[in-house]
Parts: sequence; structure tokens; C-alpha cells
Amino acid sequence: MRTIKKIICGGVLLTPFMALAAQDVESLIDKILGIINLVIPLLIAVAVVIFLVGVVKYITAGASEESRKEARSVMLYGIIGLFVMVAVWGLVNVLVETFNLDTNIPMVPEIPTY
Repeated sequence: MRTIKKIICGGVLLTPFMALAAQDVESLIDKILGIINLVIPLLIAVAVVIFLVGVVKYITAGASEESRKEARSVMLYGIIGLFVMVAVWGLVNVLVETFNLDTNIPMVPEIPTY
């Protein structure tokens, strides 16, 4: 019973903040989408770099079987990372095309100057 009272009191106290947050949901979504659009190319670049590091390790490993095994696992992680990112990107594009989702951001109309 005490925890229910605490939850209710906390909800009542946070209600003004939730109402204020509801007004800024669109701007929050725009900011999150902007961050995601910046992060995705960086993640793809990191996966490519990891794969290339694995290739270099494999080439420089020589006859050491343990080093070659470690390099193979690094290359595999890089390939799996690339595959997952490209697969999710493709799935999102298929869903957007299938359901005819609008991906255009409306432009702000220009004010004519006279």
C-alpha cells in the first residue's frame, strides 16, 4: 500500500513536467532523428575499421595460429556488424516503401520580400 501511495504522489508531482514535455515531443523527436542520422554513418565506419584491423592482424600474424584465430574473430565481428546495420537499414527502407510512409520533412515557406 505504501508503494502505491508513493507512485501516486510521484505521478501527481510529475504531471506538470509531463504536460510540458508533451508540447516538445516533436522537437525531441527531431533532435533524436538528427542524432541518429549522424551516428549511423559513424557506426558503419567503425565496423569497416574493425574489419580492416582484423585483416591487418591476420596478414601480420604469420605462422602463429593463436594470432590468426584472434584476427579471424575480429574480422567476423566486423562483418557481422556491417551485416546487421545494412540489414536493418534495408528493412526500414522496405517498410517505408511498403506502407508508403512520408519521409519528406516539410520545408518552411519563404517570406516574400518586396
